[in-house]
Amino acid sequence: MSIQEITPTTDLQTLSTTDRQDQYTLWQILGIWLAAGAPMWLLGWVAYPALSAGLPPVDAGLLRMKLLTTGLIWQFVLAMIILYREEGNIRLDTISSRFWLNHPVSASTGKTKKALWWWIIPLLLLVAFLEIALRSSLIDVWLKIFPFFADPGGNSFEAVFAPEIRAQWIGNWGFLWLFLTLAVFNTFLGEEFIFRGVLLPKMEGVFGKWDWVANGILFSLYHLHQPWGILATLPGDLMFAYSGKRFRSNWFPIILHSGQSVFFLFLILGLVLGLA
Repeated sequence: MSIQEITPTTDLQTLSTTDRQDQYTLWQILGIWLAAGAPMWLLGWVAYPALSAGLPPVDAGLLRMKLLTTGLIWQFVLAMIILYREEGNIRLDTISSRFWLNHPVSASTGKTKKALWWWIIPLLLLVAFLEIALRSSLIDVWLKIFPFFADPGGNSFEAVFAPEIRAQWIGNWGFLWLFLTLAVFNTFLGEEFIFRGVLLPKMEGVFGKWDWVANGILFSLYHLHQPWGILATLPGDLMFAYSGKRFRSNWFPIILHSGQSVFFLFLILGLVLGLA
């Protein structure tokens, strides 16, 4: 998908005026949030327990991934339905314009500034630091407050790397392709299209300059299909939303969000090749 240029004559005031037209109401925001999240919650907490009963760990892990991938594909379909209803088409140029898939825009001049792409490096490092330094502690704090949100066992994605089942992934290329499909819809075509593409540009009417904070919080709360990590994901989720709003380019949160997918992709490749 090509990156659409914002013309030099475009400024932030013009963009903001356009974006404020047809801004979502609070109920529309919550309705889209529910439409994106409810299928994931049902797949994670109703379909998966019912279908995985009696399955060996490897098959159960693959089943969970398939179910969640189905939910993420639905989010892409939902984003396209909303786009078509609002814009009358789902052409690539319409997707780029509506979902802020463009070069970063300077907050001071209101014009495209490609040099701002360099910000992606420190932002990637910051998100990685937040994940490494805070994740375990935040999960512990969260589960002390809400102990009923603990993983009942085998639901966390990290469970696929359990030492006792690693050998069973060797040569399983279907596992790699399944994860790749999940990753594309997880950190790009599904979650990012809905939360940063559909929602973020139209939340200012309700939340004003704090729309990115509301977006990040809603994104964290959406993860009820894996509730043990809701607080742990919040710092990163806020960074995703902030970077999209700050640079008026949702390529930033897409890239930042995809860092975890690239990390796990290499780990899974190592498992399949028997190197892990």
